[in-house]
Amino acid sequence: MFAACGVAWAALQIYLIHSFGFNWYIAATDGLVTAICLGGACWLIDNTLRFYQPSKNSYFNLFIWCALLAGICLAIARFGLPQLNADAEYFGFINKSLTIRYFTNFLAIGWMAMISLVYYTQQDHKENENRKAEAEKLAKEAELYNLRQQLQPHFLFNSLNSINALIGFKPDEARKMIHQLSDFLRGTLKKDDQQLVTLTEELAHLQLYLDIEKVRFGHRLQTEISCDERCRQCTLPTLLLQPVVENAIKFGLYDTMGEVVISIRGDYEEGYLQIIIQNPYDPQTAKPRKGTGFGLSGMQRRLHLIYTRNDLVETFTNDNIFTTIIKIPQV
Repeated sequence: MFAACGVAWAALQIYLIHSFGFNWYIAATDGLVTAICLGGACWLIDNTLRFYQPSKNSYFNLFIWCALLAGICLAIARFGLPQLNADAEYFGFINKSLTIRYFTNFLAIGWMAMISLVYYTQQDHKENENRKAEAEKLAKEAELYNLRQQLQPHFLFNSLNSINALIGFKPDEARKMIHQLSDFLRGTLKKDDQQLVTLTEELAHLQLYLDIEKVRFGHRLQTEISCDERCRQCTLPTLLLQPVVENAIKFGLYDTMGEVVISIRGDYEEGYLQIIIQNPYDPQTAKPRKGTGFGLSGMQRRLHLIYTRNDLVETFTNDNIFTTIIKIPQV
């Protein structure tokens, strides 16, 4: 494109010089020399702006640089062209046309500077946006990885404590729990932080966790899991439900001696997979417990990082039933 513009400029100037009555040789020499000079000046200004973007306060320096290059092109025309064409009439024509030649050169170089400035500024802006997006992506992945690292030790610590408590008086159940824990961790380690799985797969993995907890709590822990066929194929981030169900078990069973039912229900509503988790909750007896603090806050943070939304989790208490509603957008 740059070469095509140079050829077009040379052809136009050759035509104009010839229209003033000069022969084709003089016109061609004038047009080609002028086009080559302007081409060199435009190339120089383009390469300068490619590697140096002036600030708003230094635009005047760019103006001076364009004016200087236009003057250099004019000087070459003034002193170089007469050496190629020793025609007195043509020499007088050059002197009379110096002003128009200078401003024509300045406009051509100025247009090139403006186009290059806009183009390279947009390129720099695009590259900066790409770098920013990449940095945000890396930061998000690092935070998701950090949340994943919080989940594993948290669950593992609780499970090992339970196994330790069972070894003394229920060694068979302790061995069973070790095998279940092994299966659970094997499946967990194969999953990526941002991987989406179907609800069926997530519930199957969640069932491994519940089997471990049922060894620990025995008949006291009862679960009800229900979802229709439509929502079973909906997708959600892997290992999303386990910390929430663990939170429900903690507040549902730790301060009671009777049976407790943890309800997990899946529905599909208006483009969202909606998961409702309910557990008994008595604010008079339930006491905050010291732990990693992963639970609901970790799950909310993870959803925010993946979907960049803060409205996907809702919790409330009604008739001593604590309810957590999770909404997963379905693309």
